[in-house]
Amino acid sequence: MKKITIAIDGFSSCGKSTMAKSLARAIEYIYIDSGAMYRAVTLFCLQNNLFDGEKLNIDSLEKIIGDIRINFRLNHESGLPDTYLNDTNVEKEIRSMEVSSKVSIVSAVNFVRKAMVSIQKELGKAKGIVMDGRDIGTVVFPNAELKIFVTAQPKIRAQRRLDELRSKGDNVTSFEQVLKNLEERDHLDQTRKESPLKKADDAIILDNSFITIDQQMQWLLDRFNEVIHSS
Repeated sequence: MKKITIAIDGFSSCGKSTMAKSLARAIEYIYIDSGAMYRAVTLFCLQNNLFDGEKLNIDSLEKIIGDIRINFRLNHESGLPDTYLNDTNVEKEIRSMEVSSKVSIVSAVNFVRKAMVSIQKELGKAKGIVMDGRDIGTVVFPNAELKIFVTAQPKIRAQRRLDELRSKGDNVTSFEQVLKNLEERDHLDQTRKESPLKKADDAIILDNSFITIDQQMQWLLDRFNEVIHSS
């Protein structure tokens, strides 16, 4: 059976990563979390005091961007890849609200995106991969055989994100804070100059506001099989 590239783009907290991981596992493809890469760079910026409030010291980041090494290693307990920043597992740290509140700022930086896209393109050369993010179908893999653009209502996304934070022990962050963060990220993602979030012309829209996980997976498998068995 031929192998293809699957690009999943969409708004934050639509469950893209969970969706992509589950799909990759079901069809025995490799999953690559592009968003985790930008989160890792953001964590690096925070660790190196490159933020003054909401302002990023871009000049300093450009000087040390070459010191950032990001890779993925399989977690044998979860069966999924964990994100490593300079050989340290940062899978938990990059999901924090502190990182979430800054990642759109970092990902809008031209040389950061170019560095990450270069890595992503290299990872995808062999096909047989599922990658999710904001510009996978438009910039990273414009020739992907299957492109999906995921969306959901903002309040539903905010509740999902809050539930995730609660499950990880965050009992402080409020729903209002999460919703505000999502709305700000949506605006930044869609209006940034470098690779803004937008639907590829040939992408299929999936609004998962009111469907179950099982229904979503069946929908994804149907779209995958349509492409695989097309002439």
